[in-house]
Amino acid sequence: MLYKTQGIVLHSLPYKDVYTILHIYTKDFGRVSYLVSRKSSKRSSLSRSLFMPLSILDLEVEHLNKRDIQRIKEAHLFLSTSSLQADPVKNVLALFLSEVLFRVVKDTQADEHMYAFLTDSIRILEVTEKGIANFHLVFLLNLLHYLGIFPNTVRQHDEHYFDMLNGTFARQQPTHPYFLTPAETVAWQRILKMNYENMSLYSFSRQDRQQIIQRIFEYYKLHLPEFSEIRSLQVLQSLFD
Repeated sequence: MLYKTQGIVLHSLPYKDVYTILHIYTKDFGRVSYLVSRKSSKRSSLSRSLFMPLSILDLEVEHLNKRDIQRIKEAHLFLSTSSLQADPVKNVLALFLSEVLFRVVKDTQADEHMYAFLTDSIRILEVTEKGIANFHLVFLLNLLHYLGIFPNTVRQHDEHYFDMLNGTFARQQPTHPYFLTPAETVAWQRILKMNYENMSLYSFSRQDRQQIIQRIFEYYKLHLPEFSEIRSLQVLQSLFD
């Protein structure tokens, strides 16, 4: 049966020389794997240029519940992301964020709130000029809301440690090793106040930004055991010296 939906391209993988397997986070079905031919055809709308990282597409798809890999019949751009493709910094950011999403978004059930967050973030990235070096930090922290693991910030005032294992702020040093020092906790409290509107007001050294991203990923790994190495991180960090 054919369905119409929207989707965000997360990852593509060559398959058997003439096919590509696309991993797409869809509005109606959650994450889905699709098989598309790499051969061009006058009758096909499936241009490879459509399937760049974080492209948002209008899709007409086959969807059979017992099939692991579905098929795309038609695909068209829902939103122009020309800036993400033309700007080398935004291009690397798109590659990095799509790799993170590929690692952490596994759900095959629709989540309208997560989908709205992702599409809004992509729209903002497309037009943003100021504070671009902090965009991925805001994205990664806000994504925690939709993964169900955002820290409990109710008791963060006058608390000296951030307990990464339990996602809470604490006055006493935790008995396990997964916590931030008082200095790191102050920095963590600061970045948790950052958003897309005010991110241009935050300034970090290269060393500080690397430490922040390292700690954010440590938090991801503690709460998402399958979270693995993000290969594009090194390329991203080289952009913001």
